Amino acid sequence: MAFSSYRDFIEALDRAGELIRISIPVATELEITELADQEMKKPGGGKALFFEKPTVNGVVSPFPVAINTLGSWRRIALSMQADSVEDVARELGSLMKAKPPTSLREAVQLLRTALELRHARPKKVKTGPCKDVIHHFPEAPTHVEEWPEAPQLTAAASPVPTLLNLPILQCWPLDGGRFVTLPCVVTHDPDTGERNVGMYRVQIYDNTSTGMHWQLQKVAARHGRRYYETGRRMPVSIFLGGDPMYPFAATTPLPDGLDEFLLAGYLRKRSIELVRCETNDIEVPANADIVIEGYIDPNEPLRMEGPFGDHTGFYTLPEPYPVLHVTCITHRKDAIYPATVVGIPPMEDFYIGGASVKLFLPVFKMNFPEIVDIALPAEGVFHNLVFVSIRKTYPMQAYKIMNGLWGMGQMMFTKYLVVVDEDVDVHDTSAVLFRLCSNTDPQRDSLFSRGPADVLDHATSEMGVGTKLGIDATRKLPGEGFRRTWPPLIKMDQAVKDRVAQLLGKSQGPGDSSRPR
Repeated sequence: MAFSSYRDFIEALDRAGELIRISIPVATELEITELADQEMKKPGGGKALFFEKPTVNGVVSPFPVAINTLGSWRRIALSMQADSVEDVARELGSLMKAKPPTSLREAVQLLRTALELRHARPKKVKTGPCKDVIHHFPEAPTHVEEWPEAPQLTAAASPVPTLLNLPILQCWPLDGGRFVTLPCVVTHDPDTGERNVGMYRVQIYDNTSTGMHWQLQKVAARHGRRYYETGRRMPVSIFLGGDPMYPFAATTPLPDGLDEFLLAGYLRKRSIELVRCETNDIEVPANADIVIEGYIDPNEPLRMEGPFGDHTGFYTLPEPYPVLHVTCITHRKDAIYPATVVGIPPMEDFYIGGASVKLFLPVFKMNFPEIVDIALPAEGVFHNLVFVSIRKTYPMQAYKIMNGLWGMGQMMFTKYLVVVDEDVDVHDTSAVLFRLCSNTDPQRDSLFSRGPADVLDHATSEMGVGTKLGIDATRKLPGEGFRRTWPPLIKMDQAVKDRVAQLLGKSQGPGDSSRPR
């Protein structure tokens, strides 16, 4: 059964031995980050942490904080109520094999059909637990000539929850303030009505206004540009908590036109019940923990957002972004505030991103049937470094894969793409580096390309524009200009390995510790 609430998921982690409860007061200013970072760096991602008494400027918050809840392969599988992510990927792949697609458009339509086969289409309800407590706020001034300096944020004395009452983290010492780090941001295309659920960090400016950091290439930014062109006020809603598949789906690089709620419903094995927000027409999951409603005024100037200690391992520096004015906050009576921390890898996001790749590997294979596996090493902080193994059958096939993947969604941000043969385990970075060093001539086997870059990449000369390097580390064919004999890889005969294994087994009888070393 699907998780009925975020608390339901937390309790499941507790029963599985995947949760550490911390009952002493811990500050949302830096201290939670330090504890979480230490836990995330442990082998296998450590445990999830549940802070029962998080403090905001020394005052204990009524909302506990949960962090690192998706920070291991086991917890990812538990969130999907499966034995492993691979099992879920195989099931999705089997649903999509009914009719091999002949184009990317057909592939997207087939994926949509596969998801709907699980009756995952969301349905509307009139109300839900996310509206247990409702607080409205007056609208901000309609015109702002220049934004004032950011005030020192302190928890409000009023019992009415505002952004300052929520246990929002200041993650790193040089951060520009407190940031919501696990928000599901819902926007709509003003022309088509098409919905997008994305995850974009949210900086708190004061009790009812935030920054909205959606990068240039994101779908929500595209929606925003249309509102700015027309001058119409843009409705935006943010929700936190609920089923753990909500934030997972929000971070997944779905093909354009696919609803993240459809994917979340498929993964949780139950349709999502959506309820209309109080102050705009956006719908959010009825079982969410916290909902922040608001709008962006295209007639206002942008405001500086940041710095922020990002998943790149470096701070992203201040840049101007739209301001979200909060008109209403609703929440469950027993709400839990979900958070994550990003920084020098490995962190929780390594497992979230890796699970997305595993889940959508069948989609990649539909477009590129020669692909065997794909890996995003932790050191590449998501898309900076990608390893791909292929069944190579013709010359220059590795270059086809490079160009094809660079043209697929967020793969356009991949700076280094290494292609190896099918016998290489791409999840073994040492094995990939061995083939990279042994199978390549740098000039012959490298491909430089130009294209869009992640705006968070501080190394590019211009924001959002950069170069990419593809390396063909596969076995070379005569048609690729290789005129020598390719040597065989050193490998022991299997028969000899079996005989030696048998000898080792015989040499160690009951109680005998003289096994050869």
